[in-house]
Amino acid sequence: MSVDAENVRRIAHLARIAVADDEIEHLKGELNAILAFVEQLSEVDVAGVEPMTSVTPMAMKKREDIVTDGGIADDIVRNAPATQDHYFVVPKVVE
Repeated sequence: MSVDAENVRRIAHLARIAVADDEIEHLKGELNAILAFVEQLSEVDVAGVEPMTSVTPMAMKKREDIVTDGGIADDIVRNAPATQDHYFVVPKVVE
């Protein structure tokens, strides 16, 4: 894939970046170099390689899933204009 001057202008417009006409050739070369590098990466055989989230092995920190703010339903609905059994009452909008 190759980037031309019109693609550079479009990318700059989409990114909301002001690009002068004399900078377009330079940016075209840089974008083409980036795309060439990405094409090189697609040639690497990654079959059997597990995805990773970090370059250093580490276990995810886990915590107990404990509800700590329960039992305050009355406080939550206290300022509501209408409630019923700890629920907010709203007008029906769908028939």
